[in-house]
Amino acid sequence: MEIAESLQEIKHQISQAALKAGRNPGEVKLIAVSKTKPMELIHEAYAAGQLDFGENRPQELSEKQPQLPAAHWHMIGHLQRNKVKYLAPFVHLIHSVDSERLLAEVDKQAAKCGRIIDCLLQLNISEEDAKSGLQEKSTQILLEKIESYPHVRIKGLMGMAEFTDDEAVIRNQFRRLRLAKEQLAAVSHPRIELRELSMGMSGDFEIAIEEGATMVRIGSAIFGGRGEKRD
Repeated sequence: MEIAESLQEIKHQISQAALKAGRNPGEVKLIAVSKTKPMELIHEAYAAGQLDFGENRPQELSEKQPQLPAAHWHMIGHLQRNKVKYLAPFVHLIHSVDSERLLAEVDKQAAKCGRIIDCLLQLNISEEDAKSGLQEKSTQILLEKIESYPHVRIKGLMGMAEFTDDEAVIRNQFRRLRLAKEQLAAVSHPRIELRELSMGMSGDFEIAIEEGATMVRIGSAIFGGRGEKRD
């Protein structure tokens, strides 16, 4: 299947999941996860109308962005503080801010670039040790410190569900993120706009949409798995 056909199919599935949940399909943005994929495929997706692309390695992202600067490039993977400087001049949205130290570094590098960088705070909704993320209480504390970081804007939350076939577990974890967003909405500041919920990937995005996702991060269903060639 060609990239354009895959995109069309995924967008149809997104639309159907949103309608099933009584939501407007236009509320859900597709982030095409292009990590490890060659620019040839990314250009093909862009030509088919895909604007937002997600990468999880800063070096790869900084190499790809100049080849397609008109796209919106999202950092979706774990981000080390010493790598922020490579993304600060252009990144559209950082999904994975998981500590105050990282937020401080994003603020510092954004100031150097004369930008305000949009960020999501990553919560560890599965409570797995191997996954990064904040707890709800520390997230509220961090939001209350936003005045100290004038070059960042918090647009919402991100989370990853446990890798399991148990739909109830996945649904409960996505619901936890949605409820956290609703509770944290009480923290008011001009640079806090808790509108986005980045959750759901190729295997569970439909559940995520039913639970309130506004961004879904899908790679293999568009580009194929690692090393897989398109027909």
